Amino acid sequence: MFEQTAGEALIDILTEWGVEFIFGMPGDSINTLMEPLRKQDKIRFIQVRHEEAGALAASAYAKLTGKLGVCLAIAGPGAIHLLNGLYDAKLDRAPVLAITGQVESDLIGTDFFQEVNLDRLFDDVALYNQRIMSAEQLPVVANQAIRMAYTHQGVSHLSIPDDIPRFKVSRDAHRTNSLLVKSLPMPETQDLDAAVQLLSESGNTVILAGRGTHGARQELLNIAHRLKAPIVLTLPGKGAIPDDHPYCLGGLGLLGTKPAYQAMKEADTLVMIGTSFPFTGFLPKKAATIQIDSNPAQIGKRYPVDVGLAGDAGLTLRQLYERLSERTDDDYLIRCQERMQDWHGKMTRQGEEELLPLRPQTVPVLLQSILESNAIISCDVGNVTVWMARNFRVSQQSFITSSWLATLGCGLPGAIAGKLAYPDRQVVAVVGDGGFTMMLSDFVTAVKYKLPLVVIVLNNAKIAMIKFEQESMGNAEFATDLTNPDFARFADDCGGIGITVHTRDELINALPRAFSASKPVIIDVFVDAGEPPMPAHITFSQAKNYAIHLVKEWMADPT
Repeated sequence: MFEQTAGEALIDILTEWGVEFIFGMPGDSINTLMEPLRKQDKIRFIQVRHEEAGALAASAYAKLTGKLGVCLAIAGPGAIHLLNGLYDAKLDRAPVLAITGQVESDLIGTDFFQEVNLDRLFDDVALYNQRIMSAEQLPVVANQAIRMAYTHQGVSHLSIPDDIPRFKVSRDAHRTNSLLVKSLPMPETQDLDAAVQLLSESGNTVILAGRGTHGARQELLNIAHRLKAPIVLTLPGKGAIPDDHPYCLGGLGLLGTKPAYQAMKEADTLVMIGTSFPFTGFLPKKAATIQIDSNPAQIGKRYPVDVGLAGDAGLTLRQLYERLSERTDDDYLIRCQERMQDWHGKMTRQGEEELLPLRPQTVPVLLQSILESNAIISCDVGNVTVWMARNFRVSQQSFITSSWLATLGCGLPGAIAGKLAYPDRQVVAVVGDGGFTMMLSDFVTAVKYKLPLVVIVLNNAKIAMIKFEQESMGNAEFATDLTNPDFARFADDCGGIGITVHTRDELINALPRAFSASKPVIIDVFVDAGEPPMPAHITFSQAKNYAIHLVKEWMADPT
């Protein structure tokens, strides 16, 4: 009757759900899970050097593939280290299962070694959070945890006391099946009619497309063509349509383009699709607004709307397309396109200048010429996000970052996950020196598992975005200097390949060498720390405060 241990049953369930990788570190309170994991050959355990990297990698894997990301950690410190990566998954709506050990059942509540109240610790980050109480409970709860992570696109957490995976369970003990049923929500007919009536009126229409439009590219382009409406992309929406498509105006906000800002100012009608854009100061002051989202709770959450359509983006756009007549007036669209052509030229010229130190924009502009159409770009957070959002034009590539949590250090774990998931595709992490040094120990993880990825470090010895933020507030720069190691030498010492770059020609030569290598590569690119990530539109307040900052710097100078 008792044919396997609870730990073996858990591994079987993960296998049935198609789990390919588990990111984590072994340790005492999960040894009873590591042993059945060792004995099978369908799931690959990826040993990271820090549990935060494991959780960030699991989140990135889920973002890239749509499959469940899984991370594993011991009780106490290991579980605590997972949290940052799990919050990234929560806020970017990536399905992730976190499994943590716990002290043995009879020791819970005794303040035992490494005992932490994991139920309370994970209560905010996890939409499903359970402590396993018995061996018979584990299989059914594991299925429920995975189903919840997929259904609600978020984090599930299982806390498993160390003794429970050893106990024997029957193969049919409280067993449910590993089945996920999906549905596509459809908006109400009267809401569709209201949207059609609003969109049938004359005026300038602009579309703001977010993460929810990934997978609905053709529907998005069809509706834009019918409305003669340019498309502005949020950062999570980057890649929903190619950046160089005639209808694309790039991003919005501090990372965005000037044509997108101008289009929003001139818009009479705004259509928001698959986004709950937080920076509402960049949206039109007065525009009739339609919002499409599969989650009704997101509609009108941050910005007032006239019509809400609660439905799947692709399905809803198809319904609208069938009901709308094609507009003939394309003056607004043409005006936006002309501005965007000028903007693209300006962004390209920024990366072509022969300056020393290099302008950071040189990296995305040269990267553009070598990345294949199916490459994976894992972009870290900081000024590097600005340069990649503005100066790199995504065509068919996959682009991931920490969009909502905006956590430094996400670049390298994202690249590791990308190369594991898609070993035949080019994978690059574009990182700043501040973010990279938070997670650089896991470069040896890429070496250990023979993952020929490329890490491009924009090295300016600064926490440069914070420097600019301090200055734009009129404050003197403080505590933003960095002391960096020799990143190229570090790569060599880890068993990878390191390349140091100071000039544009050196970078031109380094890129093909790096992407043809059979080992992980770090390209250490020294860039100008004084290049400000100026927003596409500079407000009077920002200019005024920057002038105040210069005066404060002068006053604070002891000489």
